[in-house]
Amino acid sequence: MSRVANSPVTLPSGVEVKLNGQDLSVKGSKGELQLSVHEVVELKQEEGLLRVAPRSSDRGSRAMAGTMRAVVQNMVTGVSTGFERRLELQGVGYRAQAKGKTLTLQLGFSHPVEYALPEGIEAQTPSQTEIVISGIDKQQVGQVCAEIRGFRPPEPYKGKGVRYQGEYVRRKEAKKK
Repeated sequence: MSRVANSPVTLPSGVEVKLNGQDLSVKGSKGELQLSVHEVVELKQEEGLLRVAPRSSDRGSRAMAGTMRAVVQNMVTGVSTGFERRLELQGVGYRAQAKGKTLTLQLGFSHPVEYALPEGIEAQTPSQTEIVISGIDKQQVGQVCAEIRGFRPPEPYKGKGVRYQGEYVRRKEAKKK
């Protein structure tokens, strides 16, 4: 049984939380996020703390309380420090270039792949083979990285493609004559 919901969410200085019924608004130095909390979960705000509790003791309510606590913690972390994921390009001629709200990728196709970044997401390319995706919404940052990786996932024979930094790609042996 998970005990995630039992620990409260601590609010760092500079983070404001507004509760209006089941609507939660978290505002910090990086931006603002809103969430509609599930009806089986109850939120209570105390001094510097936010407590999440299930309204009933059934299994579904306890599970949803743990989920909502994790989502609220990610919102607080996002508006105070933000989230960042790094992608690597491996392959001859694979390059990335960020221009404003567009990410241009050369991934071995006959044409460059133009990816329009959604609102609230920033991309930087410190080198031609490295992409840094950052934002305040953890789910959105992960989704953008998954979509970019989906253009050319790493293949198991040569390891070419777009991968997360530190991702291990299991290699297969080539066909023998």
